[in-house]
Amino acid sequence: MKGSRIVKMFREDEIDRIVEMAWEDRTPFDAITAQFGLTESEIIVFMRHQMKLSSWRHWRARVQGRSTKHRARRGFELGRHRSSRQRHISNNKISKR
Repeated sequence: MKGSRIVKMFREDEIDRIVEMAWEDRTPFDAITAQFGLTESEIIVFMRHQMKLSSWRHWRARVQGRSTKHRARRGFELGRHRSSRQRHISNNKISKR
């Protein structure tokens, strides 16, 4: 089975991280590819091997139409979101006065 060969390549903590990244909405498949060397199709096989069938179907339905999982289709800048109303913290001092 192809999925079991892919899983054997990784340590337990790496497997957990790949699954976590695959479930995150804003983490593109390209980030998983860059960090772990898995293509999108290998990630799909990997996830199918790691989950129950019903959970895998739920995950597939969730990521299939999600543009944020594909870096080329993302409509926002890379990086973390920061509200324009968020206060700026400078010089390591919290300004809540």
